Amino acid sequence: MKWTTLEKKWMKDPEFVKEAAKHEAEYQLARSLINARIKRKLTQSKVARIAKTDQATISRLESGISKPSVSLLQRVANALGARLSIRFEI
Repeated sequence: MKWTTLEKKWMKDPEFVKEAAKHEAEYQLARSLINARIKRKLTQSKVARIAKTDQATISRLESGISKPSVSLLQRVANALGARLSIRFEI
């Protein structure tokens, strides 16, 4: 089953939508990191080496299961040649 098909099915469930909203920030962070890494043609290991961390840490960031510090995010952004932007939207 394709992801888009599964997502459409799940988005009809109010409980799923509520739970998904709780994790939107982690999802956006993960997608942004993955996209930047792929655009730069870097492996997780290479990003980790440049950011002075390990590959497992980058993997956890990309899976959305970690709660990283701002300093880690800044090191990863630097490793990707990217600018870190954190904001509150109202």
